[in-house]
Amino acid sequence: MLRLLCFTAHPDDEAGGFGGTLLHCAQRGVETHVVCLTPGQAATHRGGAKSDDDLAQMRRQEFNAACNLLKVKSGTVLDYPDGKLDQQNFYEVAGDLTRRVREVRPQVIITMGPEGSVTAHPDHSMVSMFATMAFHWAGRTNRFADQLQNGVTAHRAQKLYYGTVMFTMPDRQPVSLPPATAIIQIGQEGVDGKVAAFRRHTSQTPLFPFFEDMVRKRGVQELFHLVATSTPMKAQIETDLFAGIVE
Repeated sequence: MLRLLCFTAHPDDEAGGFGGTLLHCAQRGVETHVVCLTPGQAATHRGGAKSDDDLAQMRRQEFNAACNLLKVKSGTVLDYPDGKLDQQNFYEVAGDLTRRVREVRPQVIITMGPEGSVTAHPDHSMVSMFATMAFHWAGRTNRFADQLQNGVTAHRAQKLYYGTVMFTMPDRQPVSLPPATAIIQIGQEGVDGKVAAFRRHTSQTPLFPFFEDMVRKRGVQELFHLVATSTPMKAQIETDLFAGIVE
């Protein structure tokens, strides 16, 4: 069984950053999993929520609806504070994600880049750092050895990718994006599915027109940067995140 694990920072990142690829992979028989670190309770758009707790509950439900549409096998929203991932204990959060890698046992992990994606959001940068260390540490028996019991064993994922794009947002602070090394053709069905999944996040309705315009301008592909591999190799342009993967 091929398995893909996606780490994100906020509900709607799974659709906005990776929706086309998640749907494309699921449709070809890959088991997909998404772990979102925060429930997004600090969002600017509140969807009528009367408190942070109300918004968190709302966004968890929206996340579940989006994951169902994208045919995600399992979607999990953790309880780390939105907007404050840079204030968390790095080793503890990395350990949490390391355990999740060992439990899911994916061959491929995808996440955001340390630049914070096109928005340069600090939470995006931090999930990148946490997920990167989880990728490397999950396969080492001398990292979080206390996890290695009750059937949990070290697991070495074979590839780590950062999502990327071929544009920047001129009204934002400068961002230096990783170059694309994998071009995934998601087709029109993938574009439409990505937009539909984002629209499940109804608390973020004011963002819908901008998001859909940006997605449709980008065309029928999603881009990734290959960061690390379990087997040393030369960089090359790929069209499949699972190219060279051993089941």
